[in-house]
Order: sequence, then C-alpha cells, then structure tokens
Amino acid sequence: MNFLTNLFQGYNLFVVPAALISIVFHEMCHGYAAYRLGDPTAKAEGRLSFNPLHHVDPIGLLMLILFRFGWAKPVRVDMRYFKKPKRDMALVSIAGPASNFLLAILSMLFLCVLSSASVGASWLTAFFSFLTMISMGLGIFNLIPIPPLDGSKMLGALLPDTIYYKILHYERYGVILLMAALYLGWLDIPLSYARFYSSYYLLSAISFPFGQDVFASVFMQLFS
Repeated sequence: MNFLTNLFQGYNLFVVPAALISIVFHEMCHGYAAYRLGDPTAKAEGRLSFNPLHHVDPIGLLMLILFRFGWAKPVRVDMRYFKKPKRDMALVSIAGPASNFLLAILSMLFLCVLSSASVGASWLTAFFSFLTMISMGLGIFNLIPIPPLDGSKMLGALLPDTIYYKILHYERYGVILLMAALYLGWLDIPLSYARFYSSYYLLSAISFPFGQDVFASVFMQLFS
C-alpha cells in the first residue's frame, strides 16, 4: 500500500489536479477503445469526455482530497459487442495504461523544454513533475495481472477460453487478493523499482536531444 500512498504525496494544490487528469484520461481511453471496437456503452453513459464530472466517483474524489489516494468510476464494457471478445477486451485494457504512459511522456517532454529554457522551479514544473510520476505509477500499477486490473485482461487474451472466463467469473476474489498484497506490502518494492527504472530510461530517451544537463535537471525534479 505504501507504493500507492507515496504516489500521491505532495501538495494537494498540484497532486489533486494531476491525479484527476491521469485517472480521468485513463478511464476515457478505456471507453474510447471499447467504442471503436463496437461497444456503445461508454458513449451512451457519457464516458467519452474529458469532463471529470462524468468519471469521478464521489467517495474516490473525497479520498483523493483528504488522503491523497483516490479512484474514478470504472468504465462499463459489454464484451457481447466485440467481434473477438478476448482480443478486443485486451485492447480496451491496454488503452488505460497506455494513456498514462502517454501523459508521462508528454509531461517529461514539457519539463525538458522548461529546463532547456532555463525556467526555474515554478508551479508549472511542480505540476508536470507530479503528473509525470502519478501517470507512470498508475500505468505500471494497472499492468499487474491480478483481476480486476488491466494486466489481467491483457494476460487473459493468451489463456484458453475456459480459464479466461473462469477468471472473469471470480474477479471479485481478485480484488481481495490484490488488497491483501497491497496491505502486506508485497508489491511495494517491485512496483517502486519498476516506476523508477522505467521513468529513468524513458527520460533518458526523451531528454537526449536536449543534452545531459537537462536530463540531470529534470531527473532531480522528479526524484528529489
């Protein structure tokens, strides 16, 4: 659980909007992917929108404001609309973490531009630093192959149908397993290492055209 609570550490002024953007964009991309694959459910429920009011769970938002850890309403997906249910569900699932990694990439790029322009510490650098690390953390977290996280649907596409649908049937028990693993701290170290090294190598690639000084500056902003 320390991984998730640490993910949202910082000033609420920056953490809450950065977290909302990351969470809302994650859910909207799930809905858009499902819609493109033939499922109109998300569109009918108004989930193909950047408006946070269409995605926010009241309790999740309150938890985010008070305890700096929250969540949005999950997008409903009806697999009966898909031509190839397992494959299409995997694509819908990939869209969530992919959206987070895209936000992280754009945020890192913006930080590199600010650093190369010799813009010192400001609310912009603070906001985009939080957006980068929250997005990276949520993207990595959702790749865990434990139901109901996105990683389980992605892995499920490789499993035989009988096993896949049995996993979906017992998905609620996966939530218990996930919460137990988080509470006991089993996932904290591997998730923290995954976020650090993936951020490090991604920043190395993005900052390469800007030079080593920009890399060092942005790295300090993200991990200081």
